[in-house]
Amino acid sequence: MADNTLLPNVSRSALWRRAVFWLLLLGPLFFITYGQVNLYTATRQGVGSLAFGWETHIPFLPWTIVPYWSIDLLYGISLFVCTSVREQTRHAYRLIMASLLACAGFLLFPLKFSFVRPSSDGVFGWLFQQLEMFDLPYNQAPSLHIILAWLLWLRFWPHMKGYWRGAMSAWFLLIAASVLTTWQHHIIDVITGVVTGIVVSYIVPMQSTWRWHKTKADSLGLALRYGIGALLCLVLGLMFIPLLWLLWPAAALALVALGYAGLGETIFQKDTMGKRSISATLLLWPYLFGAKISMHGFVRKLPPVAEIGQGIFIGSYPLAPVNQQAVLDLTGELSRNCHTQCCEYVCYPLMDLCVPDIQKLSSAVMHLKALHQQRGNVLVHCALGLSRSALVVAAWLLEQGIVATPERAAQWLRERRPQIVLHLAHLQVLQLWWEQQLQQRMNQDA
Repeated sequence: MADNTLLPNVSRSALWRRAVFWLLLLGPLFFITYGQVNLYTATRQGVGSLAFGWETHIPFLPWTIVPYWSIDLLYGISLFVCTSVREQTRHAYRLIMASLLACAGFLLFPLKFSFVRPSSDGVFGWLFQQLEMFDLPYNQAPSLHIILAWLLWLRFWPHMKGYWRGAMSAWFLLIAASVLTTWQHHIIDVITGVVTGIVVSYIVPMQSTWRWHKTKADSLGLALRYGIGALLCLVLGLMFIPLLWLLWPAAALALVALGYAGLGETIFQKDTMGKRSISATLLLWPYLFGAKISMHGFVRKLPPVAEIGQGIFIGSYPLAPVNQQAVLDLTGELSRNCHTQCCEYVCYPLMDLCVPDIQKLSSAVMHLKALHQQRGNVLVHCALGLSRSALVVAAWLLEQGIVATPERAAQWLRERRPQIVLHLAHLQVLQLWWEQQLQQRMNQDA
């Protein structure tokens, strides 16, 4: 995918020309796929409806056809508000995926809107007439209107501030509500639309990029455990209707399993400033909630911070304002909190409970060195401050010449934080990393 790092001189006018190109592509794609699927479903036999009894009490509000129709205008504008090639391209990819997934849902699970819409007069009545000329009462779940409202809201949000951001969000809430108050969709369409929209925005992230890495046996073992947990939740959720909510933790655990199987830290979509995408937060919330509860349970039994020497500190996830001038956050599963807002902050997420490879260890040490040189005092933390942070600081001790061997580095750390957990696998990757560093120094000296 192209982005502005590859095209640094892309002007606003060039982005607008690209926006026109995308509109010329997306417009026909939307109308052809949506319209043809709608017409096809109209010819199918036995198309049923799925609605709750209480939905008959949802009022019909003719004026809400205005926000309902407004999404078409906002759809086009959304491509022009993008400020980089990457943002614009990925937004367009999201819109394409939204149309294709929605149409696939319409074909696989055909439904029909079951209420008879009252007649309307005036401008609102005319707008309903225009809608009925194009949109038959099929194409129900997932609601493409809801999917697009979510994706467009995500796109406008970072480009608006203050009052305008609030007004924009309120309007998109009105758009979402209008699918019900215009008697265009049932509740099940809204629910499936929200879920599909979140999935689309997660699969096509704005910042991070999906990468598959070869993993070690310990990571595969963790992937298997989380995979079994996901399967168990899935089976229970499908077998017993009251447990249908278990599909959410099933999805979260499945994503974590994929993270340990090879996707790594990218599943959390957490950037260098500790901000996680809202899509990742929503999809992974059951796992993230469990991880935070577990962290709080263990942290109470640990000293929050231990000084290692020369301005380097190791600690658990900060639950109080930090005293150091900089923070290196190695967690992927925990978002940045208010206690690190007043200091220099860098996040380099690593997967919990597994040993990173040499390349990731090198990158983490590089971030630590840079923060130490710039700020002097640095807190290196993971969830508990026992393994991930200890491994990175151990490598830093070797690189600085404070200790000579990985074993001595581990001993140094345990003397200052006895709870440190560095297994044989940690020491092995630390040894390989240190040998690589020594070889590079020899090559430079030669």
